[in-house]
Amino acid sequence: MIKVLFICHGNICRSTMAQSMLADMVRKLHRDSQFEIDSAATSYEEIGNSPHYGTVAKLRSVGIPVIPHRARRMTPQDYEHYDYIIGMDTANMRNMERIAGGDPQRKLYKLLTFAGLSRDVADPWYTDDFDATYRDLQTGLTAFLTWLDRRENA
Repeated sequence: MIKVLFICHGNICRSTMAQSMLADMVRKLHRDSQFEIDSAATSYEEIGNSPHYGTVAKLRSVGIPVIPHRARRMTPQDYEHYDYIIGMDTANMRNMERIAGGDPQRKLYKLLTFAGLSRDVADPWYTDDFDATYRDLQTGLTAFLTWLDRRENA
């Protein structure tokens, strides 16, 4: 079982979109039984809230089922449980490392680095551009699956 946790600030936009997108991607590859996928926040601001209406609308517009989810905060226990904890931006990465108490097992990744990019995933909370976020996630998730396949088959 490959356990993946996506992280963003509030867990209602980028991380929940990534969660639903990766779940859809692995389902289409007939590999969904090999994955456990979840998402969480680095803040307490949106705890208990469902995915942002813009995330829901974008996913529905491209035919991706929205995973039922309520925002929750990342815990130190998540670091022990998940194999890959993937943040959306540099601030998330700092906060993830703080919550986890470091990264001794090298489980923390910034999503777009899998695609060879150093920039952050576009944050629709500030831009209201869920299309740009979707494109960034598509790039990062596709690269992550390619990277994972190479790593698992090495």
